[in-house]
Amino acid sequence: MSRDGDARGLEAEAAAAAEAARELREAAAALVATRAAEEDALRRRAVALDADVRRLQGSLPALDPSTVDKIEEELERARVAITDSDVASFLPSKRNGKFLKMFLGPVNVRVARKEDKLKIKDEYNNYRDRTAYKFLLFPSILLLLRWWIWDGCLPAWAVQMYQAWLLYLYTSFALRENVLIANGSDIRPWWIYHHYLAMVMALISLTWEIKGQPDCSNKQRGVQLFLRWAIMQGIAMHLQNRYQRQRLRTRIALGKAKRMDVVAGETAGVEGQLLLLYPVLFILQGFEAYVGVLLLQTALHGLASEWQVVVCGILLVVMAVGNFVNTVETLILKLRFKAKMKRAKNRQDRPHQN
Repeated sequence: MSRDGDARGLEAEAAAAAEAARELREAAAALVATRAAEEDALRRRAVALDADVRRLQGSLPALDPSTVDKIEEELERARVAITDSDVASFLPSKRNGKFLKMFLGPVNVRVARKEDKLKIKDEYNNYRDRTAYKFLLFPSILLLLRWWIWDGCLPAWAVQMYQAWLLYLYTSFALRENVLIANGSDIRPWWIYHHYLAMVMALISLTWEIKGQPDCSNKQRGVQLFLRWAIMQGIAMHLQNRYQRQRLRTRIALGKAKRMDVVAGETAGVEGQLLLLYPVLFILQGFEAYVGVLLLQTALHGLASEWQVVVCGILLVVMAVGNFVNTVETLILKLRFKAKMKRAKNRQDRPHQN
């Protein structure tokens, strides 16, 4: 009898659990339906407001230039308020680019929560900082060991390990930046293309035959020049990271940028940093083009006639020109922004003077 009583008790409890599970399922379904309806309403409002802001921004060129600045500032604040908040999750999501599809397939990499998006951006910034140290450290070690241990001649395995790391580095940069773009970050397209070109160059360099003795100095001249350029690149990356963090904080405080933005164009920066950063960037770009031209010359003169030397030389020249053009555009946008801020300040001072 006790066993029968226990069985009936367990049967009743199991039936109660099944009933509770059914009721919970229905409550969850009702909640999901309610939330879906509310989300649809918010999504329609967000899309309509975003379309209105875009329409108004498109009408600005027809207005009097003296009245455009204030209207443009208000519309920019509205755009940032939409795209830099939880409202952004209700806007139509961007499709993954071809690069992400090639590596990840048709996977949606867009994050719904704003806090998670900011974590992705912070991790990208930290990765850039860590990479700047490695970019400066690795080629310096190779060049030092070349004289101290390897008798002025780099071993092939050391150079190829470095090139493999560069391939991994630029691939990870491109993947992270494409994910950031899918989540609303504003990154200049050139930097994405630059990393694609750098990936191709690193891949080609892996097939580059590293010749040793005799006459190692001339045979490895292109490799030595590339390593010296990499050291300068590491220094420039340190300066860029510091400056871009500063100017991005300035734009966010002014309501001119989203918290998800990584690299912005026009902005007020720290003048001391600018006086150091831009000359270093222009020198680096000139040296990059110089290395590319020297590689082409070594191929033409028969010192290193491999096709990898020719292709890497062309890629370095193309990247140097693209970097120079992008830096000049950024500088022009900055000067325009400063002139715009000065005009706005003058207009504010006029009523006080009257």
